[in-house]
Amino acid sequence: MDSNHLRLLFSRALRASPGAPRARVKGCLSVAELSRMTPPGVVPPEAVTGPTDVPSSSPLFARGGHNACQRARRDDLLAATRGDAVEATSIQALVRLRDALDLHGADAALVSALDELMHTGGSTRQTWRHGAAPGLPKVEPLPPRSLFAVALDNAVEGCVRETFGALVSRHQALHARDGGVRAFMARVAEDETRHAELFWKVDHWAQARLSAGERDVLRLAKQRASEALRAEVAEPVSPVFVSEAGLPPPEVAVALVDTLARELWA
Repeated sequence: MDSNHLRLLFSRALRASPGAPRARVKGCLSVAELSRMTPPGVVPPEAVTGPTDVPSSSPLFARGGHNACQRARRDDLLAATRGDAVEATSIQALVRLRDALDLHGADAALVSALDELMHTGGSTRQTWRHGAAPGLPKVEPLPPRSLFAVALDNAVEGCVRETFGALVSRHQALHARDGGVRAFMARVAEDETRHAELFWKVDHWAQARLSAGERDVLRLAKQRASEALRAEVAEPVSPVFVSEAGLPPPEVAVALVDTLARELWA
């Protein structure tokens, strides 16, 4: 996949999606209130460890953002939409993918790109929460897997779910009510788009080494994963996450999934 193809597709998908309603929520929401409104499948704020205040070096220290209530609200919203636990899991998956590709003789450039991404591309959210990029988490080695098994996991988790996650981050960068959150999510979206691009490069490399039958299974796996994802994003989302964090409401999220399903996962 050309390096610009995914970005152009994301831009088209966002332009074609239905207009997202903008609910307005007044006042400061506590962690407890946010927890009660956390949508299914995300990490609730109280489950995320680490300081709850925003470091002075954070890009979220935007104009008008020095109020402690506003800073805490930003912290809770971003932690709830994708917290440290999810980020650490993503980095662990990258470590295991790199090791598996190295085992199967992947191009040195591809392995090197994964290694670089682990050290630089996955730390934006954690840098914001902790004031400095943390080291890589300890990863327990897995038994060696076949190339097909590695490719199947990458197809579902990388080419479908992580790719959609990158698109959602771009939506947040456009639609979050708070300017500081929008600026921060733009950085996150760039990181996650680079992740997605690399997952598709892995997919291309692996498919060239698999049988026709195995490639058919990968294509079917992507389609089924996209159908499952479509059902998940159709579930209601609290208006506070739509307005404050810029998450797409269900009708927009479904439209985004449908666009990727036609263009990438068919």
